[in-house]
Amino acid sequence: MLPEAPLPPSERVPLAVDLDGTLVLTDTLHESLLVLFKRAPWLLLLAPLWMLRGKAFFKAEVARRASLDAAVLPYHGPLLAFLQEERAQGRRLVLATAADRRIADAVAAHLGLFDAVHASDGQVNLSGARKLARLKEAVGTFDYAGNDAVDLPLWRESRQVVVANASASVLRRARELGRPMHRVFERPATRARTWVKALRVHQWAKNALVFVPLLAAHKAQHPRMVLESVLAFLAFSLCASSVYVLNDLLDLESDRRHPTKKARPFAAGTLSVRAGAMMAPVLLAAGAALALALLPPAFAALLGVYYGLTLAYSVRLKQVVMLDVLVLAGLYTVRIFGGSLAVGVPTSSWLLMFSTFLFLSLALVKRLSEVRRLRLANESAAHGRGYLAQDYEQLASLGAAAGQVSVLVLALYITSKEVTALYTHPERLWLLCPVMLYWVGRVWVLAHRGQVNEDPLLFALRDKVSYAVGVVAALVLWAAT
Repeated sequence: MLPEAPLPPSERVPLAVDLDGTLVLTDTLHESLLVLFKRAPWLLLLAPLWMLRGKAFFKAEVARRASLDAAVLPYHGPLLAFLQEERAQGRRLVLATAADRRIADAVAAHLGLFDAVHASDGQVNLSGARKLARLKEAVGTFDYAGNDAVDLPLWRESRQVVVANASASVLRRARELGRPMHRVFERPATRARTWVKALRVHQWAKNALVFVPLLAAHKAQHPRMVLESVLAFLAFSLCASSVYVLNDLLDLESDRRHPTKKARPFAAGTLSVRAGAMMAPVLLAAGAALALALLPPAFAALLGVYYGLTLAYSVRLKQVVMLDVLVLAGLYTVRIFGGSLAVGVPTSSWLLMFSTFLFLSLALVKRLSEVRRLRLANESAAHGRGYLAQDYEQLASLGAAAGQVSVLVLALYITSKEVTALYTHPERLWLLCPVMLYWVGRVWVLAHRGQVNEDPLLFALRDKVSYAVGVVAALVLWAAT
């Protein structure tokens, strides 16, 4: 925040404050459209008809069908603190926004700071010159807080200028107006690591499962197959990031209620909804192009199934008890099957069974952690999920059982005929069973203690014991080979 010399309190005029991009670090219309897409996507077919009757009517129809919770919107903290100080000193505050009145009234009611609200009403889109005329009529002389080029006419006519979250070019143009600059709340720089976080690059580790068929078939010495596995990894990673972005856009309200997910870039407002909506199809197109151009058609088809399933999970299936964890486990197994299709080696049914039960167990660890958080917060149900706090014991028993069954499948595989064709000393593979029993059991004990976060993959990536277990398992496989 860059302060300028403020006027004495006795000389202050009403301060009019914009909403989208200024008071909140998001665009409420874009968020309302996402809510509408999630709740009733077929209604978006009516959007062109609404637009024919004007932008104000369009905003009103969207807001009427897709309400936002004003309590969890990402407010611009420094600006909000400044407004609270001004209000405490007796200054009159006016919310003046092009957003629909339903949204503006909800924000004003939640904050309790504004003496008046002027917003779009279904007939007039209160932006630019229309907003200026309304403020002149309602309050006469005013100061104005905004963030966009559309606010330049209002700054030109305001007595003092407040700029919040504006780009460098808009800030420069605002200064060129020659009006007294009351406050400047600078926009936080969007760094590369913000996008890395939004794309969840760390989650790409899951896609290393595409290498499992190559390694299990003992074909890692073939450069062409290795390259195909790498390409499959990249295709899955790009498509997965596309889904992660879309998932975060559709889960904004739930994430903002979550103690850790509220820091995600889109939930926190550090990345705009518009940027995410543009990035998701770009990532999908890149992954699809890679698969179609350089990998077998069967892999490209499976990648399409993977994307459709993850999209269905993001929109609806994550809210269905038990079906959500089955889908998560299935998505892990799809990655293994995709690696098989990419290099042209058959996938063992043993491997698919083992991965299904193991990843079902890990998916249940994730849900157990969420339900445990509910209990600690004295909440009864998870927002956007189908689980209740009372489901803790049942989830624990199901998850631990699934983990043990995965080890049982491994033991049955060791006794099968397929093993003798791949391993010189298959009897040494029995050492894998106690290793897996130890790791699965430890994960579940730590989950009960609350030491496993809601993503078991992140836990494993940060857990030294998990790395040690992986090394031991690799040595056992080498010794058996």
